Amino acid sequence: MARADTDNYLELFLNDVPLMDVRAPVEYLRGSFPQSVNAPLMNDDERHRVGICYKNRGQQQAIELGHQLVSGDIKAERIAAWKRFAVQHPDGYLYCFRGGLRSRLTQQWLRDAGIDYPLVIGGYKALRRFLIDQLEELAQASEFRILSGRTGTGKTRLLQQLPNPIDLEGLANHRGSSFGRHVTPQPSQIDFENALAVSLIKACHRRGGALYLEDESRLIGRCALPDSFRQKMAQADLMILERPLVERIAIIREDYVENMLAEFQHRDGEAAGWANFQDYLLSALDRIRKRLGGERHRRLRETMAAALHRQQTQDDLSGHDAWIEVLLADYYDPMYDYQLSQKAGRVAVRGTASEILGWSRR
Repeated sequence: MARADTDNYLELFLNDVPLMDVRAPVEYLRGSFPQSVNAPLMNDDERHRVGICYKNRGQQQAIELGHQLVSGDIKAERIAAWKRFAVQHPDGYLYCFRGGLRSRLTQQWLRDAGIDYPLVIGGYKALRRFLIDQLEELAQASEFRILSGRTGTGKTRLLQQLPNPIDLEGLANHRGSSFGRHVTPQPSQIDFENALAVSLIKACHRRGGALYLEDESRLIGRCALPDSFRQKMAQADLMILERPLVERIAIIREDYVENMLAEFQHRDGEAAGWANFQDYLLSALDRIRKRLGGERHRRLRETMAAALHRQQTQDDLSGHDAWIEVLLADYYDPMYDYQLSQKAGRVAVRGTASEILGWSRR
């Protein structure tokens, strides 16, 4: 028995139901959903040509042109891709932009090939609208608890141990500082918002209780927190994680030196990975040159360059501790302490990781 088309958007996102997006690649790249795969009816050029025809000659002529462009071997290849998706994901659904002509045509061609496959009523536009509304509604209805602390205290590590975490930096694929990027690109703004909304849905419907988030500014790399979400965070209780400077230096060295080198070399190979890692580290320091001041930046850059040389020639990471300590003590800590002084009335608990975990589980 064929499954029915659906408008149960909550179930789709809550259960990570596989979604086949038949929009053109350019549409998919502008915004999609965590569990979706792009299997387009038309490629970008075909969509562009059909759009011009629709504008100049009307819908029927555009439909006819679309059938001409997607025919023969091209049509067979696209149907084969859809069939593979349907076989691999028998519980999935397909969608286009509004759940209209492209979805129906894909559905019909699949049916002609012997597969009944349901679609999402309303398509991408309805799914996106649902997530926007859920993000607003669930955020306003939830209790937020914000994990804060100086740079290098291991907030992200602790966040994962808290009862109901939402990892904003993980969703943005960025650690929220000049040094915070990864080798893989950040998501688009729409993809970030969609992933945040899905995480919020799961946190509220599956786990329940207060939501735990890391303290972030409006921008995490180039991904911006929605204004209402950020305002809710700015009113929430703060948990201040404290850790000795020597431990913070070790965490920064692990995250931004050891792990980042491994990421670059995994992607680019040993030699190119090392060169790109050096450029990443020095460029991150250069981006905060104005805030550091010219002389302090120059000294730190010399120290960093010497540490990189020592690491490359002697496989010794200890040289990095010097620039990390100066950057933490003289740059990040004063900036954080000032920001925290503006939030003093919101501090609910401060202490070690174990003390904050204990407080969260009361």
